[in-house]
Amino acid sequence: MTDERGVVLRGTGGVWAVRTTEGETREASLRGRLKQDDMGVVKLAVGDAVRLAPDERGGGGWTIVEIMPRRSTLVRREPGGGPRKRVLVANVDQVVVAFAAADPAPHLRAVDRFLVVAEANALAARIVVNKIDRVDPAAVRAQFADYPRAGYPVHFVSVRTGVGLEEIRDALTGRTSAIAGPSGVGKSSLLNALYPGLNLRVGAVSEAVHKGRHTTVGALLHPLPDGGYVVDTPGLREVGVWGITARELAPCFPEFRPYIEQCRFADCTHRMEPECAVRGAVAAGAISRARYESYAKLFEELEAEG
Repeated sequence: MTDERGVVLRGTGGVWAVRTTEGETREASLRGRLKQDDMGVVKLAVGDAVRLAPDERGGGGWTIVEIMPRRSTLVRREPGGGPRKRVLVANVDQVVVAFAAADPAPHLRAVDRFLVVAEANALAARIVVNKIDRVDPAAVRAQFADYPRAGYPVHFVSVRTGVGLEEIRDALTGRTSAIAGPSGVGKSSLLNALYPGLNLRVGAVSEAVHKGRHTTVGALLHPLPDGGYVVDTPGLREVGVWGITARELAPCFPEFRPYIEQCRFADCTHRMEPECAVRGAVAAGAISRARYESYAKLFEELEAEG
């Protein structure tokens, strides 16, 4: 056997499933020196490109002997707000932020938080609004009108009727896409409708609290039949923005960027300073007031965290 290259699909109990360039799936262990960095964080993540070598002990096994440089990462804080980062997925091309038009009703500030995570990780993002068959289409388009203005593609779909699915399939083809969003909005149902062979487990939405039960226990990278990968990212209901301070937040709102340099003060927080070009753009209607209020709220949270 000779060395092979591949992409990590998942990891369980120290065993990593790697899809090779030839389309085979190998079960592999991780060479000891690659396991953890100086802070005890596992170096390997789903989505990593790796090199495999035959296990030196024989028996037909495989060992991951090299992790290739990453072109991007999607990270979050460790659970509990610890100082270490956790790489959810490596080598992502885009974040697909999924919400529902109803059941559960969308919370736009939550949408903004997911978009900030994408921007903080320097990742392209697009929004998918599922279950539009349950609402007035014009009303839900108006509800999400701020996002195309900010530069984000918005897709309105219905898994039940099939509306909009072809457009989403085209957007996923040939790319590695991380699906993010609260539980219960139909992420797994959407992926199953697009690619029936994935057979993702779908959880019911709690009628009592209208919050979905998480059905995925770890990041899983799924090869797509048309090329590319999609990864379902569980546990992102409590979104933590890793490595960003309050002062670094404004550029994570793309529509703010043309105005930031026009502010009177270089360190403007865009909240109370005089001659703030961002607030001026809000007053003139060039920036959505609702998006600005989301910024102000998140700024306060990040400032409080220090």
